[in-house]
Amino acid sequence: MGWFRKVKDRLFRRTPHEDFTEEWEWEDEGVTHQIDYNDKEQRDDYVRNCLERIADATRELENLTFEYDMVTSYLKDMEEIEALPPEESEQLKECAKRVSLLQDSRTSFQERPHRITDEKYQHMERIADEVEEGYRKLTETEEYQSLIKQDLSRLDGEKHAYLYRKNEVMGIIADTRGMAVICVAALGLCLLLLLFLQFFLDMDTKVGYLVTAGAAALTITIVYVRHLDARRELHRVENGINRIILLQNKVKIRYVNNTNLLDYLYLKYGVSSAKELTELWENYKIEKEEREKMRRAELDLDYSQQELLQMLKRYQIKDPAIWLHQTEAILDPKEMVEIRHNLIIRRQSLRRRMDYNKEVVAGGSQKEIRELVDRYPQYAREIMATVEEYEKKFAKG
Repeated sequence: MGWFRKVKDRLFRRTPHEDFTEEWEWEDEGVTHQIDYNDKEQRDDYVRNCLERIADATRELENLTFEYDMVTSYLKDMEEIEALPPEESEQLKECAKRVSLLQDSRTSFQERPHRITDEKYQHMERIADEVEEGYRKLTETEEYQSLIKQDLSRLDGEKHAYLYRKNEVMGIIADTRGMAVICVAALGLCLLLLLFLQFFLDMDTKVGYLVTAGAAALTITIVYVRHLDARRELHRVENGINRIILLQNKVKIRYVNNTNLLDYLYLKYGVSSAKELTELWENYKIEKEEREKMRRAELDLDYSQQELLQMLKRYQIKDPAIWLHQTEAILDPKEMVEIRHNLIIRRQSLRRRMDYNKEVVAGGSQKEIRELVDRYPQYAREIMATVEEYEKKFAKG
């Protein structure tokens, strides 16, 4: 690995910064004091530990350097923008303002409460050509459903009226039967009385027989006629009930078929009534118009962003894409100052971390290994071999 070779080349070269001090200090004095440097295993572990710290620090330096260069590039870009001639600066601000306004418009659209969900919108989009016909079918079917319910309600009322009349007629028939029994019993008693008067009291009962016979005949005739009328009325009522039942069955079949059709239409159009379909259609049309406006705004935004990018590239801005999201900084000098301040703070923080990894971590580890070589020169070749072995190991990795 190239970065490790650079570290190895510097490992035994003395530099004027080897006594660099930072706010962080190593706290492994107790550990190094316990190491037996004459023991090969402990010595190798110690050297590898130093090399690992150097490798980690070098990797971290690469990342920090990349970030540092990027922040520096941002700062240079800001200087280039601020140094533009007034005319070019005005053109840049006008373009940035268009981008900012279009971005705000897009954000407002995305955050607004939608009239209908995306699922319903897509559904209405699929059936847009069928909505008017669907509304007509739903309206007709719902009206027909209402008429069928009215018919069923009327037939049910008539049926209950016939059943009530049937109970009345059944009562009349039962009454006439009872009256007939009473008349026969009364006729029998009168005849027994007349026979008693005739044979035991020697009375003339011819007139009595005539009166009894006439009264019995008249009474029985009246009861019989009323009974026959009640039977005829019962037959008529039962026929009426049967007719109503047949009509009810016919209407119920229509009701079931119409209900199934209505359920299918509700399922097809994703609504629960014709009124809901109308409301959904109106909301869909408004939503469609708003989305079309948003689509045109997106096209305008894309065009304006490309225009801004080309303009920034023309002014030698290294990373123009980032300014698409920082148009406020182009328009407002205070915003530009705040961003520059944050970038400077970031670069200072990166610089401190870079110095720490370079001088304290990597430099300190190099110093430890050099001191070990100076203290035990008999192990210099062996230490160098460990360094080369570590380099090959990481080169493969």
